[in-house]
Amino acid sequence: MEVVNKLSRRLIFFDIDGTLVSFQTHQIPKSTLSALAEAKRRGHKLFICTGRPRQWVFTSAIEPAIPLLDGIITVNGAQSFVGNSEASCLPMLQRDVELLLEDATRYGYPCVVVGEKDVAVYNANPMVEKLFRDFIQVDDVDFSLPVEQILGRQRVLQLSPFFTAEQQERIIPHLSEVFCTRWHPAFADVIHIGANKGKAIADVAAHLGTSLADTIAFGDGENDNSMLERAGVGVAMGNATPGTKAAADFVTRSVDEGGIAHALRHLGVIGL
Repeated sequence: MEVVNKLSRRLIFFDIDGTLVSFQTHQIPKSTLSALAEAKRRGHKLFICTGRPRQWVFTSAIEPAIPLLDGIITVNGAQSFVGNSEASCLPMLQRDVELLLEDATRYGYPCVVVGEKDVAVYNANPMVEKLFRDFIQVDDVDFSLPVEQILGRQRVLQLSPFFTAEQQERIIPHLSEVFCTRWHPAFADVIHIGANKGKAIADVAAHLGTSLADTIAFGDGENDNSMLERAGVGVAMGNATPGTKAAADFVTRSVDEGGIAHALRHLGVIGL
């Protein structure tokens, strides 16, 4: 679909892995950083919208973009911030948390527990730490933190069980108010059924008194579809899944081919 090129000031939302950050280099491409800086100078507001916990957003890979950001949406939309102020939060029900962790105990799979302040791994094994350190380059994370630091003390925003698709199909229907999505074959992200990236960008827009028509969203995976569908303009990366491309208004180049800069130029957000 062809998109209108002339845009006024916008709220622009970016997924991290596979969108802002390359899976190949684990860095933000220089063309992307330059495009973000120009968009910021032109008065647009920039946000991260990621499946990562807040504690795993500010890694060395993201550091160059941090001064340009006006806020973040984390854990697939379960929590959002404008600046340092919480704009929205929708934690999981305690019953759903307990049932999923009981299942993890019964069948012996690990599960990442994301609290509002801390992240811990239930039934931890070396594969979990290796995947997150190698695949998305999380650093400065204490993978030995006990889950008791979170359970009963903090709102639980997300569980990420390392189970198979068959195990997922068996347990998820027994939980009452959850939404389950995958962006990696090894694990799934489970959040409150009312939380998603699309709702979160609407929460941020409402917090700022901005229409959803004045938003742009970039993504590459299944968990991005809701925000691409709900944003004024949804942009899928060239490396996006087929379903994510179908959810978008415009498909740009891949992250490693300067896809964000290309789309922002196409949309008239930055100059040619």
